[in-house]
Parts: sequence; structure tokens; C-alpha cells
Amino acid sequence: MAISQHRSRRKVSGGLYKDHRKKRLSDLGRDPTMTKIGETKVRNIRAKSSITKRAILTTDIVNVMDPKTNKCKKVKIKTVLDNPANRHFIRRNILTKGTTIDTEIGKARITSRPGQHGVLNAVLIQ
Repeated sequence: MAISQHRSRRKVSGGLYKDHRKKRLSDLGRDPTMTKIGETKVRNIRAKSSITKRAILTTDIVNVMDPKTNKCKKVKIKTVLDNPANRHFIRRNILTKGTTIDTEIGKARITSRPGQHGVLNAVLIQ
């Protein structure tokens, strides 16, 4: 079954909205990427108007910025400490935006969207 980004047919009251048009291909969504920790694997996705997106499937490297020195380093990810998107993502080591991770240089919070951007950026937490 396809994932639809179209609004629900049901109203809050339980009644039905009348369809003003059929479903379109542009209404389709896609499965969440569920980026995990491991050897780097990236999938290219063709989007509308010949745009290509890069979805990270697995990665173990993150670009971490230190706010004190304003410098970036590529560091290895050890584990996921906290994930505001879903508490079950912590034990599964799934990376999403806002996830707190443990790296070689300390704790960091992810600022990019790995399933959309194709890069993994983070900011060091003091």
C-alpha cells in the first residue's frame, strides 16, 4: 500500500469530505529512511522537477561543529543517547534531526535531516 500525503477523507466529526479530485502521483510519500549507525551507505532519490535527494541509510561519521571555536571536525559516532522523535529509536540507534549522540569528542545534537539532506551535521553540547 502506498503512503499518501493527501488529507484524510474523514472530518473530525466523523463525516466524509467530498473528493474534489482523484489521488495523484504527486500526493505519494515514501517510507521513512530510518538512518542507522554503520558503514556509510547512501541512496539517491529522484524527486519532483528533476531534483535528486540523497538519503543516508547508514553512517558512522558526523560533521561536528564546536560552538566555542567555530570549527568543524569529522568524528565517529559511538551511540545514540536521546531521540525526541521516538524513544524506541534510542536502543535501535536510529538517527533523526534533534537526536543526541555520543561521539569521540563528546555529546552532540544532530541539526541536519539525514533522510533528506544526505549529510550528517551536529553541534557539540557543553
